[in-house]
Amino acid sequence: MEYKIDIAEVKELAGRFTVQDLELCINQQLQEGQNVCKKNGPTEEIINELAKANFVRELVDKGMSIQEAVRELARRIRAFKIQKQNN
Repeated sequence: MEYKIDIAEVKELAGRFTVQDLELCINQQLQEGQNVCKKNGPTEEIINELAKANFVRELVDKGMSIQEAVRELARRIRAFKIQKQNN
């Protein structure tokens, strides 16, 4: 199943939570079916959004602006999709 990127949601989560918080929320969602970071949606979608936000937050913590980090996320997703189509 494929989900579109909700850029606003990813930016909001990445800005509001630390990498550790996001990892904890991913684990909570996997183990308990709910978490404190993102509450609405199917589990796959929630984990997907949290993982993307985690990636963006890691880049921000390394010095990128949130806009640059989101662009990098989008670039990597596009590259993955192209690679997947070619295989």
